[in-house]
Formats: sequence, structure tokens, C-alpha cells
Amino acid sequence: MGYSIEDIRYLETAFEKLYSIGAIETGGVTRLGYTEKEDEMHEVFFQLAREMDLKVSVDQVGNGFVSNSDLDNYYLVGSHLDSVVDGGRYDGVVGVLSGLLVMKWIKRDGLNIPLKTVAFRCEESSNFGVSTIGSELITSGNGGDFTSLIGKDGISLGEIFSKRGYTFKPNIIKGVREYIEVHIEQARVLETNREKIGVVTTIAGPRRFKYHITGKAEHSGATPMNIRRDALCAAAELILEIEKIGLEESVVHSVATTGVIKNMPNALNVIPGEVELQVDTRGTNSESLDRMENHIYQSGKDICKKRRLQFIREKLGGSEPTDMSVEMQDKLERAITKLGYPYRKMISGAGHDAMKMARVCKTALIFIPCKDGISHNKNEFTDISSICEGASVIYEYLKQEVS
Repeated sequence: MGYSIEDIRYLETAFEKLYSIGAIETGGVTRLGYTEKEDEMHEVFFQLAREMDLKVSVDQVGNGFVSNSDLDNYYLVGSHLDSVVDGGRYDGVVGVLSGLLVMKWIKRDGLNIPLKTVAFRCEESSNFGVSTIGSELITSGNGGDFTSLIGKDGISLGEIFSKRGYTFKPNIIKGVREYIEVHIEQARVLETNREKIGVVTTIAGPRRFKYHITGKAEHSGATPMNIRRDALCAAAELILEIEKIGLEESVVHSVATTGVIKNMPNALNVIPGEVELQVDTRGTNSESLDRMENHIYQSGKDICKKRRLQFIREKLGGSEPTDMSVEMQDKLERAITKLGYPYRKMISGAGHDAMKMARVCKTALIFIPCKDGISHNKNEFTDISSICEGASVIYEYLKQEVS
């Protein structure tokens, strides 16, 4: 099995300490990046570390680190502690607690494995509209574009950094031999196939766009159907085309989602004069991402030309697909096989801090199952035993590395 009842109780206690932080009436939690609720999560993280006599530190952008000694060259395990609005209690947290559990085992067994656990700041885009801010800053060393980002409370990230003494030009993280992240799958593949571990080969690259469709707002009763310039009807047509494009590209594991619709003036008796769509495309194949980007844009132009409307595209951001270390994948497979866990190699459709860490060191990402594949939702759940199994894979991997 690789873990004990004591380990299960340790994680249960840790989750109990975190449970009420950011709790809201719906039953979910809101722990937005760079807010007091994320701060409270980091404080409990440090408290758990100090209880094991581990050293704690904070870098120049607020990321929290725990280490078992003064280390210049080390393995790094971790994830994040923030959440989406009305989110679950396992996304990100699983990876951080897995790191602490591995450090507990290292100390118990008296092994000399140089290891740090990290809790990255603001992995979710829910507060500032940009994801993986903490890991982005320490792997790029330049976050000047983040200064003017405005959070849900109306306060800019620049103001927050200034008040806390953080910098948008931190030193790039050094000394990391390898980074390993454990995360809930956020889908149903492992659960459906009764597999315990997923070894990720590639993290999909997102490309996000805002599309503006402008027609003419007029009286809904007095304006004849044949002369209308209805922006919402054009948007509806485009949304269905986006779904079709996503389905066509799904053969290479790409997806396309219209996640935001803003209809203006959004009145019952007024023909919609303006619509804004925000679209999220993702894929592990850059050529597929190119095709979706071009196809959606051309479809929007064609639809709006036919309906005598204006169509404008704005790119919100994105990144290319990120491959995980093939060498680490092979070694992880050996560790998993030794433990006897059923597993599969798979892609990650969701973004993670691992895609930023891959810039500076060899990086791996492993998944554990989550119930019904639910995530970013109050019903998000994974068994404590699954977290122990994910941590066991890391521990076995590290023992093989230093043997």
C-alpha cells in the first residue's frame, strides 16, 4: 500500500484545519489569489510545516516554501492554495499536502533527500483574469504587464505588491533539480477506468479571445424582422459554429468553449445592439490551435458580413502546449509499477503551475482521480487514500533518484 492509517489521519487533520477558510453559504470556498483568504491558507501550510520542524520561507512574490534543510540544489514538489469563486477544497491543495506528506516520510525514514514543498500564489485566474501568476513571475523574472491588473475587490495587483513589498521583477528560481506536481484530474478518465494514477505527457496550451459584435439597438416591436441588425442572433450563430469547430478538432484533443456572453443593452424590448463573447480554446497541438483561431475568426467575419454587422477580435492571451519531461515520465512509470498501481499516460486539458516550471527545470505532473470528474465546484472531492497514493509515487520516485 505504501502508506498507513496514521498518514490518512494526518491528511484528514490538515484538511480540517483548512476546511473553513473562505467557506461560503453555498458549501463551496472562495480563496482568491493575493487576498486574505489565500494568506490564511499559507499560514496553515506553514503551521503544518513547523509542527514537523521544517523550515519555512517566502520569496519575492509571496510564494511559500518549506524545506527539510538549507538547500541550494533540491527537488521541488507542490501546487497552489487559492481557489476559484465558489470552488472546491482539493484543487491545488492536494499537491501541497502531498509534498508535506512526502517530507514527513523522509523524516520518519531518516533519508537524505533534498526536498522543498512550494505553495504557488494565484494559480487561478478568478481574481485578476490571469492564471499562474506566482509561478510565472519566478520563472520569467518579469511581470510588468501584471501591475495594472484589477482584482474583484477593485484593488490593483500593483497596489498589493507595493503594500506587501513584493516585486514584479523577482530573481528567477534556481537550484531546482526537478519539479513534480500532484493534482486531481478534473475529469473522469481515471475514475471511469478504475486507475489510480495518470502520468501527464503534455499540458494543453490555451488561447483566449474576446469577440465584439456590433449591430443596432432598436425597438423590438416597431422594427421589422427583415431590416434588423441583431448582434445577439449573430453571436448565437457564431457560438454554434465554435462548438462545431471544437468538435472537428477534438480528434487531436482540442476543445473550444464560449464561456462568457455579454448582451447589450440586455433589455426585453430592445433588439440587442452589441454582444461580447469570450472564447477559450485549448489543445496539445499548435497547428490545431492555429486552425481553430483562424476558423473561428473567419466564421465570425462571414456571419457578421451576411448580417451587416461589425466584427472585431481581441486576443486575451495564451500559451503554447507544454511537454512534460520524457525522462521523468519513464522513471515515474517505474515507480508506479513497483507500487502496483494501475495507471495511464494522458494529457492535461487544464493549465497548471507545472507548465511554468518546465521553463527552468525538468518537470512532471501526475493526476489522481476525483469523484465524477467534478472540479471548480463545491462537490469537488477525492479520497484521502488517493492523495496518499499520489504522494507514494513521488516518494518512491525520489528514493530511486537518490539510491
